Amino acid sequence: MSQRHAQLPQNSPAPPALDPADGALLDAARACVMAVGMKRTTLTDVARRAGVSRMTVYRRFPDVEALLQALMTREFLSVLGDVVRTDGGNARERLARGAGRGVMALSEHPLFNRLMDVDPELLLPYAFHRYGAFQRAVLSAFGGIIRQGIAEGSIREEDPELLAVALELMLRGPVLAARTEEVTAEREAICAQLVALIDGGLKP
Repeated sequence: MSQRHAQLPQNSPAPPALDPADGALLDAARACVMAVGMKRTTLTDVARRAGVSRMTVYRRFPDVEALLQALMTREFLSVLGDVVRTDGGNARERLARGAGRGVMALSEHPLFNRLMDVDPELLLPYAFHRYGAFQRAVLSAFGGIIRQGIAEGSIREEDPELLAVALELMLRGPVLAARTEEVTAEREAICAQLVALIDGGLKP
């Protein structure tokens, strides 16, 4: 086994922990973003749409950036359900299929597509400069499944964190290119090829 031990990226602050009251605020923020985009959404607009005072929003989120980061984390973490679903097969096969489903789900996510259409520059830091909370959660999920696969012998013996980072980087391209004509037209076929590549690349 490789003696290297990759460190998961830790250079983005974690979002504030959600309490039950946050759901309504995040729902209101989502509605604002879908209506006018990220850059034009304000805490005042969110408070008005949620039917609460602006101070209520400030008690939970210090600024609109923190609120929108929490929104993106909540929305995109739902995609992880498609990745970690246990639907038969060994860990390598589950990871490959789950990664393909995750790419499909994220590239078709309404909020992600709204960002790509209206405010694509807001995604650039997460593509080129730092990992966000969602990406760290993906790496953690990948690492867990990879460790299972190594233990059962379905995944080749390597540093699980290193493999997880490599896999996330591999999947980042088709997600960010999801709105291009070529990818949109052949999304399912491309995801099927990704599944085959991941399955083959992780075999012992």
